[in-house]
Amino acid sequence: MGQYSIKEVETLSGVKAHTLRIWEQRYDFLKPERTDTNIRYYNDEQLKLILNISTLSRSGLRISKIACMAEDELRREVQRLSTDCCEPNALADAFLQSMIDFDEARFEKTLSCSIMKLGFERTISELIFPLLSRTGVLWATGAIKPAQEHFMSNLVRRKICSAIDNQYVQLSDKSKTFVLFLPEGEVHELVLLYTEYLLRQRNHKVVYIGNSVPFDDLPSLCQSIQPDYLVSYFSMPISEMPLDEYLQKLSALFKEHKILVGGKLFDTYPQFQLPVNITRVKCINTLLHAINEASLAN
Repeated sequence: MGQYSIKEVETLSGVKAHTLRIWEQRYDFLKPERTDTNIRYYNDEQLKLILNISTLSRSGLRISKIACMAEDELRREVQRLSTDCCEPNALADAFLQSMIDFDEARFEKTLSCSIMKLGFERTISELIFPLLSRTGVLWATGAIKPAQEHFMSNLVRRKICSAIDNQYVQLSDKSKTFVLFLPEGEVHELVLLYTEYLLRQRNHKVVYIGNSVPFDDLPSLCQSIQPDYLVSYFSMPISEMPLDEYLQKLSALFKEHKILVGGKLFDTYPQFQLPVNITRVKCINTLLHAINEASLAN
């Protein structure tokens, strides 16, 4: 059974702590538990209830009317929004609930609805990755179990790999060659896999090397492939050297190449000046912009 602070519930649900306190005071549907020191916390069932209430509230239903609904009625209305109407906020909450419950069937159903409504790219970019980012923060604090985060990540990984397998790439004189890799010690490859999907979807050639690639292997690898671009992401400290030193060496070694890099590790190097041939990818939109520029380049 999970145990979430009011701040953690705010992060997961998007409902402000102030609003949660008002709901507690005015309505009977929300009754958090208390620690021995009188600090409120919420369990899994209470978190799911808050997610359902916030979904209905965002859809335009008055909170006073929601408070009068039986629990089964409330769940049915939320399910209608997420499957029949494919309302984005309801879909996001349904993804989160499927993670909490380890409910693969609900995840698959929600994903199908989302892809029909938004398409594959928007589903991954606008719903799945923001959700994984939110849960990743709470995973670090222990609010989300590692198994829950791994459950969701592995389902997403499977879907991206399946989408890649079904792609047909038609290379042209505008196509560029991209080498995708993660540095040694880096194993979080969801964003790298999604980058492969985006590049292939735009008819670029991708050589996917994968995770934990030693730096010393890169020169001979790139000499064989002759890529136009290198792409890598950094979410944790590199085992070989500090990030700034790693990027300086990467830039010097591949000074004739363009290099795209991203990842949350850059947040710990706010003042670091990137070499001229390296571009930081801060989000999916900047990645798409970089890909579009590659398509237009001579």
